[in-house]
Amino acid sequence: MVTDVISAMQRAIEAMNRWPQQTVQILHHNDADGLSSGAVLTRAFERKGYKIKRFCLEKTYPVILQKVLGQKGKLIVFADFAGRIAPRISELNQGKNLVLILDHHKAMPATDSRVFNLDPELYGLKGDRDITASTTCYLFAKTMDASNRDLAHIAAIGAVGDHFYVDGRLASCNRDVVLAAQRQNLMDILAHEKGEEYMMLTPGGPISCEVLGRYLDTLGAAGYYQNGPDMGITVCLQGISRESDNMVEKLRKIQNQIFTEQMRRIQTGALKHTKHIQWFHVQHGFHPMGVKMIGTFCNHYKNTEVFKPDTYIAGFQIIPDNIPGFGRIDLNEVKISMRVSSKLAAEIRAGRAAGLDTFLPEATHRVGGFSDACHSLAAATTLPIGKEEDLITEMEKILSKTSLT
Repeated sequence: MVTDVISAMQRAIEAMNRWPQQTVQILHHNDADGLSSGAVLTRAFERKGYKIKRFCLEKTYPVILQKVLGQKGKLIVFADFAGRIAPRISELNQGKNLVLILDHHKAMPATDSRVFNLDPELYGLKGDRDITASTTCYLFAKTMDASNRDLAHIAAIGAVGDHFYVDGRLASCNRDVVLAAQRQNLMDILAHEKGEEYMMLTPGGPISCEVLGRYLDTLGAAGYYQNGPDMGITVCLQGISRESDNMVEKLRKIQNQIFTEQMRRIQTGALKHTKHIQWFHVQHGFHPMGVKMIGTFCNHYKNTEVFKPDTYIAGFQIIPDNIPGFGRIDLNEVKISMRVSSKLAAEIRAGRAAGLDTFLPEATHRVGGFSDACHSLAAATTLPIGKEEDLITEMEKILSKTSLT
């Protein structure tokens, strides 16, 4: 499985080495996994002599795809999204650009010979267990040049940040990355009765990767419209600073205030229920934070008494018509993020309940929405404003027909 991924990466790198463009456009997600992915790729391509143009996206919106893939002769890399939409990317690209996809979500093969979908899901690895995007990017960087093995500790932040543990420990490729960083004396692994804790060894002392992951999530998500992602990349490459600490402190105050206000709404009647789904809509209530925060909110409260443990949790947030790096774009769309309680997650892993990736993308397609990155326990899509209740109805139709619910 891993050897097959590396072989595919070698073919992509061979094509890249023949490609005349010496500027790379890196488009990456804005959570800890996406930021560490962007950092690994930034450093690896810089070492190779490339000029870097980096864009942080919350989602690969169709209008952004059209803009990016409407170019000609460019080298474009997608990190931590786009695995599922490789056919759409191929259709838009039509051989104009060399495109690499370094994702770990559910994936489909590319149909354009100049689009290399290097998502390990295509090669038998599980993106919600074995490998994150940051680990995928690390494998790519190391395949490009063995000297990039010293980037393992950065990839480890994303691996921990996505919280895909098996019995309290990172597994498979994700754990290999931590072990590589440990051999380089950049990380330590602390065993405890519930699993393992992963510590980054810094000049200022050891820092938990769990803490670093939350730190990056705050910068990338709560600070998405306030230059947080750029600061997150800097933290990955250079470490925490007084400037980054001040930014995180400010953003967390905003986040805590907004979360408290929205939870009060939910507790006083804003939460709606269907047979399988409990859902709410924050409208513009999370401003000035990014739309990644609706998933963060669901994840933060998923195991509290506010939500029923046996039904799926869904939150909607309207997407601002402004994408950093691209300017004003009329989207007229809303994002849905879904999470599950620990109890329901166990049922999904045991095969006794439907994973989010089995019904949310299909229901989103039925209402004219867009899906590019879904896992079984955490998923998000976008759809036109006004189609929210239609989406809930379509998900219920699908769930009512499955014997798992």
